[in-house]
Amino acid sequence: LAGSGLAQRFARDYAAMWDQRYARLAAAVANQDRASALDAVISLKITSAMVGGLRLAKLAELLEAVIRMGDFRRGQVLMVRVAEDGGQTVSELQANYILEND
Repeated sequence: LAGSGLAQRFARDYAAMWDQRYARLAAAVANQDRASALDAVISLKITSAMVGGLRLAKLAELLEAVIRMGDFRRGQVLMVRVAEDGGQTVSELQANYILEND
């Protein structure tokens, strides 16, 4: 979708909302709030795939399975990778897509 204004806005919004999206998921996992964690991780999985962050989308899929099993200890461990991959995804979007197409 290079050159598409809609795609560029979606990528910009995704990057701008990353901190909020991550904080919501991290809090839900830390509080072992299954419903909120599932809502947040499914949103992360879908939007990451839509923006091209396939590694992060796959990680979110794994985290979703862990949450569904009720293994919040493992979920908290995975959150470290979510933070890293999410930060890298946002940086990649900003450097190679959002700024490139401004």
